[in-house]
This record gives sequence, structure tokens and C-alpha cells, in this order.
Amino acid sequence: MIPTTRAALLTAAGVLPVLLWPRPLTLWLWVGLVVLACVLDTLLAASPRRVEVIRTVPASVRLGEPSSSTLTVTNPGPRTLRALVRDAWAPSAGADRNRHRVTVPAGERRRLRTALLPVRRGDRPADLVTVRSFGPLGMAARQASLPAPATLRVLPAFSSRRHLPSRLARLRELDGRAAVLVRGQGTEFDSLREYVIGDDVRAIDWRATARRGDVVVRTWRPERDRRVLVVLDTARLSAARLGDAPRLDAQIEAALLLAALASRAGDRVDLVAVDTQVRARVSGEHGSRLMSALAQAMAPLEPSLVEISWTTVTQVVRDALSQRGLVVLLSALEPSAVTSGLLPVAQALTADHTVVLASASDPEVAALRADRSSADAVYDAAAAERGELERDAVALRLRRRGVEVVEAAPDDLAPALADTYLALKAAGRL
Repeated sequence: MIPTTRAALLTAAGVLPVLLWPRPLTLWLWVGLVVLACVLDTLLAASPRRVEVIRTVPASVRLGEPSSSTLTVTNPGPRTLRALVRDAWAPSAGADRNRHRVTVPAGERRRLRTALLPVRRGDRPADLVTVRSFGPLGMAARQASLPAPATLRVLPAFSSRRHLPSRLARLRELDGRAAVLVRGQGTEFDSLREYVIGDDVRAIDWRATARRGDVVVRTWRPERDRRVLVVLDTARLSAARLGDAPRLDAQIEAALLLAALASRAGDRVDLVAVDTQVRARVSGEHGSRLMSALAQAMAPLEPSLVEISWTTVTQVVRDALSQRGLVVLLSALEPSAVTSGLLPVAQALTADHTVVLASASDPEVAALRADRSSADAVYDAAAAERGELERDAVALRLRRRGVEVVEAAPDDLAPALADTYLALKAAGRL
């Protein structure tokens, strides 16, 4: 039995006169009457344990987009249910107004809607549904918590999609659908046209020139149906906070933008999330199914507090790619980790594939390097500058082994990686 505010007010209303004119028997009589009313009200309340509750939620929602949870409350008992229903969720699901007052006559049902605004990516599980059933007098209530399992999958926000139109325009130029046609090693023949001043003489088609009587050159277009393998590092360094989110979120945004761009270019995109073992894999998907599969696979990923196994990464690349392709490593450019892990295997990877290491940098480090406001700030700036020099040195060592290195702030990593992909296309290296 749970007394309500109304019962407390009635008790106080009876106690106050007794305090002014002391009559012990009257006090106990009044309190007894209030307790008796509460007991009777509890007995007349509908049983909350007999209430049937079903919770339904959408299959998935993008991070930052509103959603809702719908509770179907059924009263199978013989008494009218007057209840306060709490639709409990994890705090990251963003269920602020989750308490609902409802009256359900015997044998009927009602639907209650709870607005959700998730603030974290991943699977957001629902908690128990608490039903507090009040009696007809509103003096007391009975309460029970009922299971109604449901999980809302929160997909990555993919806020980097705003960069896609401009990159697709550049891709159309490379692909010959706009004004620009490119030539280079590893490209596909497109058509013949007349020679103009500035064309590479190595592109002249002498047989066609002899047939036409005018000098003609071959034009080329970027190759299609290339293989792109995105390797997502989910080890401990991906847990580092860069601004308001972990590094892993910036890596996921970069992977989504690159996949959207490469699939539009006609390339085949696969993804593997790995630390000491494979955490997620997407392979063989095309078109709109690719983006959906990537979002579903990366949504529940969380950093693991272990060191990434580059031996496992190398084996994954060998198993996934039987011919030369583009391998994009989304990991941290941490000097100690790269020196002991990636550098020993970099040459083996670049011998068979074009390799790009994309890393999100910490914006706070740039702020520390620029701060000279105090003596402590100068020491912090010196430490930040030393760390930057060490990263530059290890990046240079990677480039000497044939690895393209892309380092940018979390919000700039996705477009920077997309630009690198387009540059590789233009140069005929993919």
C-alpha cells in the first residue's frame, strides 16, 4: 500500500485541530479513519500485476532524430484501472516525459506514447514499466513493475553526408560526365578526340590519326569496380575523447562518407571492424543496401580496452582482397602504437595494395600549442608541440613505406578522406 498526497493532507487536516485542542482519543480516531480509508481504497484498486503491457519501438533511428515508444496497456481485470504509468528507459535514450496518467475501464486498452531523443549511438535497451494503480478515493495505490522488453537501435548520425554533393560533382568530372577527362596509369579507355595544345603526346592514337588524317588522342576515365576495404580500429585508442565524442564516432563518419562516395563511383566497398578480433563485417552489399548494412553493423560498436592486433588486420586484408585494391585504415596516428604495430606490417600491405591511414586528431592539442597566456601554458604548449613533431615523424616514416596519411580534426576527417580517395582516382592509383 502506497499512501498518496491526498491521504497525507487529510491526516494533517485532522491533526491540526487536535494540536490546538488536545484530545488524544480524537487524534487516534481520526488517524485510524484515514488508515482505514487507505486500506479500503487499496483493496478497491485494480491489481497492477494483472495489467498487460506491450512496448513497441521503431527498428532503428538515426542519432539526433526524434523517435517514440508506444505502450499498449490492457486491463483484463473486473475493476477500472486508474494508474500512473512510467515508461522507463536508459538516460541516453532521451525519454524525459515518461510518466502518463491513464484510466482504463475493465476489458479495454489504451496506448501511451513516450517521446525519445537518443543522445548516444548504439543499442538503447528499455527498462521495466511501472504501473501505480490508485483506488477510487485516490487515498492509496498499489504498484508493480512489469517487463516489456524492447531495444531501440540508434544508428550513426552520418552528419558528414552534407559533404557528399560536392564530392559527387568532382567524381562526375573525373568520370567524364562533366567537362574533365583524365589520363593516367590504371585508367580505362573512354573515347577519341582531336588533339589540342597541351595534351600529352603519349596519348596520341597513331592508327586513328592515320585513318582520319588529323591528330587524335585517347581519353580515359577512372576505373570502376575497384575493391575498397575499410578497416575500422575499435581498440583502446578509439575510446579517446575528441571534443564531445570518442574517436570511434569520427572514424564511423569517415567510413560512411567514403562508402557512399566509392559506391557511387562503381567501386565495391567492404568493411571490417577489428581490434584483437573481428567485431563487425560487411561484405558483398551494393547500392542503398550497402549504406543500410554499414549503419546497422557500426551502430552497436564500442571501443575495446585492448591493443589492436595488426597481425589480425593483415590477415583480414589478405582474406578479403584477392586482387589489388584500396585499404583504408581508420585508426589513431599514435607514435608508440604505430611504431610497434603498423610500421612492421606497412610494407607488406603496400606491396599488394594502396594503403591509406586516416586519423582523427585532438582539437585540444592545437589549442594547447597556441596558448602562451602563462608559464604553465607555455610548458603545456611545449609538450603539445613535441607530440606533434613525433606524429609528423611517424607519418613521414609511413609515407616512405608507401602509406598515404590523412590526419584531420574529427569534423574534417570525413571530407579529407573523401578528397584523398578522389585524388587517388584522378592519379590512376585506384
